[in-house]
Amino acid sequence: MNISVDISMYPLHKDFEEPIINFIKSLRTSGFHIEENGLSTQIFGAYKEVMNFLNENIHSALLDEKNCVFVLKIVTDDRRHHAADY
Repeated sequence: MNISVDISMYPLHKDFEEPIINFIKSLRTSGFHIEENGLSTQIFGAYKEVMNFLNENIHSALLDEKNCVFVLKIVTDDRRHHAADY
C-alpha cells in the first residue's frame, strides 16, 4: 500500500531554521519522492518503508531538539498527481 505523508516540524526556540533544514535534508536522501513548499514537506512511497524511515528520522530529530513538535497527515494512496476536479 502506498501512502502520502504531509510533515511539518516546529522546533520551539528562536533558532528554528537549522533543525528544519537538517530534517528536510535527511528526507531528500531517503530515495522517496519528496515535495517541498513553504509550509510543509510531503513524502510518498510504500507505507512500511516510509513509516520506518520517518520513525528513525523523527526520533533522531527529537533527540537533538529539546522542545519540538511534528505534525503528520497520512493519506492512503500516492496523492502526488492529484488534481482537483471540482
